[in-house]
Amino acid sequence: MTDLVIRPITAGEEHLFDSLPDSALVGRAAFGESYLDMAATGQYRPEWTWVALRDDTVVARAAWWGGPGDTAPLALDWFDFTDAGAAVELLRTAPLRAEYSISLPPGWRDDSAVRAQGEARIDAATKAGMSVLVERYRYRWTADCGLPARPGRLEFRPEPDDAVILDVLRRIGEGSLDAHTRHTIATSGQEAAAQEELDLLRWLPSPRDWWRLARTASGTLVGIIVPARNHSDPIVAFVGVLPEQRGHGYAYDLLVEGTHLLVEGGATAIVAATDQTNHPMAAVFARAGYPVERERVDLV
Repeated sequence: MTDLVIRPITAGEEHLFDSLPDSALVGRAAFGESYLDMAATGQYRPEWTWVALRDDTVVARAAWWGGPGDTAPLALDWFDFTDAGAAVELLRTAPLRAEYSISLPPGWRDDSAVRAQGEARIDAATKAGMSVLVERYRYRWTADCGLPARPGRLEFRPEPDDAVILDVLRRIGEGSLDAHTRHTIATSGQEAAAQEELDLLRWLPSPRDWWRLARTASGTLVGIIVPARNHSDPIVAFVGVLPEQRGHGYAYDLLVEGTHLLVEGGATAIVAATDQTNHPMAAVFARAGYPVERERVDLV
């Protein structure tokens, strides 16, 4: 068998990466997204884009994603192959390390062809040393879903002091159902988890003054809502309720407020996500009229 060549592409070789046959059943391609279009905006870069070749034919490929100004990729989210062994070797060989997030159609396990494609990628990543952290729902609200009425129970105000926000995030991390938060707390501690969340929120290319702390009419702090934008969509970036305020349904109030603020800012569609195991938050999104657009499996 011809030796396998594993390497990053060079500038101008983007069409080589795009040459691998793709059934478009899973991954970004399943949702009409294009590697070439995203590479043209700097979200994929040659040094973050790796291929495995036999006889100059691509048999596996992986592209790590990052924002236009990032110095290192934030996620592996384009990974497919015609040779599973080559795919495993590619992930082991490439020096890039980031979470692998695979996008999947809703109910993807119910379609045998889609399930086979999804499980093949997860299996290859697992053999390369990764492990499944969590499965998630991704939502896309549009105006056709209807704008839920504000409950009116809470008051929302900006908070410019990052130290205050960090403390709120730290407190929200206590007893969190979010798998990423729990993973970071388990490996690095609660302070690190809060700082990681704050850093991610600050990374988003939207105004800092969109963030809102929520309080009751008597001034008691309840939590935080962060409406924002990523590099392609308006998003609900964070919804968090303090431990002592849980059980009152306030997450719904926070989500509705974030939705209104984004719509008032001109958004006609809003993206959001939560863990499938976070049943209370999934119920909040359903109540607010956010339909599941896709599912996602995250491996670390």
